[in-house]
Amino acid sequence: MPGVPLHLPAALHAALWQHARTHPHHEVVGALGGVQHGETWCVHTLYPLPNIAPDPAREYLADPTYLLRALKAMRAERLDLVGLYHSHPRGPDRPSRTDTRLAAYDVPYLIADLRGGTLRAYLLPEAQEVAMHIMDGPE
Repeated sequence: MPGVPLHLPAALHAALWQHARTHPHHEVVGALGGVQHGETWCVHTLYPLPNIAPDPAREYLADPTYLLRALKAMRAERLDLVGLYHSHPRGPDRPSRTDTRLAAYDVPYLIADLRGGTLRAYLLPEAQEVAMHIMDGPE
């Protein structure tokens, strides 16, 4: 699998899925805080964010106020933005044209496909898949 590895603790993996399943008919969105070691992103925190998109069943738009709060919280904890996540209630587990067009950060974008039950990560807008490792314990 091409790309730079992303290390996601099992507890945060579960929290991401819980967030996605809480709103099964709407896309959810959130930010991931952590550190980058060389070419590896290590996730330490998860920040669910409100989706303020006009059509949340088909797209997401993180509330900028809450995203800014999450970024400030990361900075206070000496963490960086290491990923963003959102769900696709009806699939697929790959980026849509809208996802690609609106990508604004140079971090992995994780997509939780509720229909297929898969979670995959990509660098956007290139849609280059990023290897993801679910970690049992802390790094």
